[in-house]
Amino acid sequence: MLTELAVERVEFACGRCWLEWSADYDIQHYRDEVGDDWEYVYRDGVPVASPYTPAGAPPCPRCGRRWVGRIVARRTIPTPPGAAHTPRLKIIDRSSHRSERHGAPLLGADAHVQPEPLGPPPDEEASFDDTTLRDDWRRDVTG
Repeated sequence: MLTELAVERVEFACGRCWLEWSADYDIQHYRDEVGDDWEYVYRDGVPVASPYTPAGAPPCPRCGRRWVGRIVARRTIPTPPGAAHTPRLKIIDRSSHRSERHGAPLLGADAHVQPEPLGPPPDEEASFDDTTLRDDWRRDVTG
């Protein structure tokens, strides 16, 4: 039995080349006949391993290294049949019901605005001033 449907936007940040990118994943939670819960993950309609695990982390588009993603946004999709008052439309003829949807372009997993590139972190040695830190510590300690 389906217990939850959602679209999750997952962001990745490569620790090697500092590229940042994101992708949308379709998530299905399912409870089997013995009561165990399972999560199924799809990207562009294709089953994939969870992007939150090393096995499912996609390669960086720039350098190929794999980095586990983190969720940045989520939209749940109500599971049918819904409450009695939920608006619905009975499908009389499956073959002609909104037939244009079959030719609609796929809304791709990465068809949204990508994060702004931040670049590598600043050089720690160039931005760290030991004297300032020591003077700030003295002020805090001596009042």
